[in-house]
Amino acid sequence: MGGGLKHSTSFCWHKLGDGLLLIMTNVYTESLNRLIEQFGKLPGIGPKSAERLAFHILKAKPDEAMALADAISNVKNKIKRCEICCNLSEGKLCKICSDTQRDKSLICVVEQPKDLINLEKTGACKWVYHVLGGHIAPLEGVEPSDLTIDKLIKRVQSGGIKEVIMATNPNMAGDGTALYISSLLKNTGVKITRLARGLASGSTIEYASGKMLTDAIISRQEL
Repeated sequence: MGGGLKHSTSFCWHKLGDGLLLIMTNVYTESLNRLIEQFGKLPGIGPKSAERLAFHILKAKPDEAMALADAISNVKNKIKRCEICCNLSEGKLCKICSDTQRDKSLICVVEQPKDLINLEKTGACKWVYHVLGGHIAPLEGVEPSDLTIDKLIKRVQSGGIKEVIMATNPNMAGDGTALYISSLLKNTGVKITRLARGLASGSTIEYASGKMLTDAIISRQEL
């Protein structure tokens, strides 16, 4: 009885970041499986979301799908670091360093470009920046030489700088990085401040509200 068809579908599990597992199946083509796998590597994207995104691309018009591919290609091939502040840029200098209306005697030090972006959204910043590229974390293998600290020190020592505002994240790693940099700048005669503790200790600038960041900028304290 039952002369039904037998299915020989096979599944395999691929380990992704954050302990997630992604099911790959031979029901899909190799290209589709690869696309699902790549989407699954993105932060905050689980297996189901990766599958939905892949099928969205599959159903999209060719020009829409290729526009996404071109945007990804451009981000990887065109974006580099500003020669002065190490912010993201598509030219030698970023838009902020090129802005003649900025007060270049004030340098705000941040860990990542996304911190700079959040500070800029407040509309309260008229200074220029320096992007460290992270924070000092010996246990994670990140030493001062891995960051752009030397470049910052040279900027300050070249003259014309009145104040360095430390806007590293208000947590142990960020505070430690700020103190290390301030010790290197101690004998330069430049005023060193940090954002006021309107930013909760242990938090990150990325998730702070605009009002909180504005208060911290205006009420910054000498370090």
